[in-house]
Amino acid sequence: MMRNADLIDEFCTTLWLEEGLAKATLQAYRSDLQQLGDWLQAQFDETLLAASTEHIRNHVHNLLELKPASLNRKTSSYKRFYLWLNTSKKREDNPCQQLQSAKRGLRIPKTLNEQQMLDLLAAPDVSHAAGQRDKAMLEFMYASGLRVSELVNMPLRAVDLNAGAVKVLGKGNKERLVPMGEPARLAIQLYLNQARGELLKGKTSDFLFVTHFGKPMTRQGFWKNIKRLALVAGINTPISPHVLRHAFATHLINHGADLRVVQLLLGHADIGTTQIYTHVAKEHLHTLLKQSHPRSKSR
Repeated sequence: MMRNADLIDEFCTTLWLEEGLAKATLQAYRSDLQQLGDWLQAQFDETLLAASTEHIRNHVHNLLELKPASLNRKTSSYKRFYLWLNTSKKREDNPCQQLQSAKRGLRIPKTLNEQQMLDLLAAPDVSHAAGQRDKAMLEFMYASGLRVSELVNMPLRAVDLNAGAVKVLGKGNKERLVPMGEPARLAIQLYLNQARGELLKGKTSDFLFVTHFGKPMTRQGFWKNIKRLALVAGINTPISPHVLRHAFATHLINHGADLRVVQLLLGHADIGTTQIYTHVAKEHLHTLLKQSHPRSKSR
């Protein structure tokens, strides 16, 4: 009988070869399955391959103190692993076939309103190189809805300023073409013409956005810059790079964009992930109704 470690390795290798999943995603699968394997060994002296439905249900019951999102991620790992065991003929049944996901409430994403977003875009001091870079990054992210990892890892060659578009390599190595508006195009043009060379100081880089050390901008570095610029803009609500992605999607929906179009721009594999923004738009419409409809105002 195969050892747990060998099974997990083969499973993760299969996912990587067939779907090109990100390193972090594969590591999450590995961690969840190792935890399940260790528990099975300690509680029942069983392996992952021999686990029964009852074994796995007992394990999930012991995890009920976790938040629903964390619990669902683990059960999703177990379901996928045992489906793979079944389809690859390593076992005849699937002990996770009836495993239920935890119910969780609707989580409305944090975002910025349009005025806050305009204030943030105006916050960088474009009289120096770092400010021009920060302005270009903010405009680019708001214009395209990129994930922060896609933004900081953006190759210089992926941007076509003449076409006003960028090739984005997203999750699972899926490529999509994303247009950008004129403010973002102009901000990136200014950054490329003036700031980027000054920041590189004679060094070379394949990445679009660089620091004054001549190295690629990091997620953490961009996050710090956003927090600093939010204070300059007078924005006191919690902010992160992902809030800009939420603002991009929310403002598009508020102005009538088709949900399928927003899904393609964001690079969501499942439109269900994109539908959360319709709930944000409904909140926006309710607010407008209360402010504008004569029957909504107190007399």
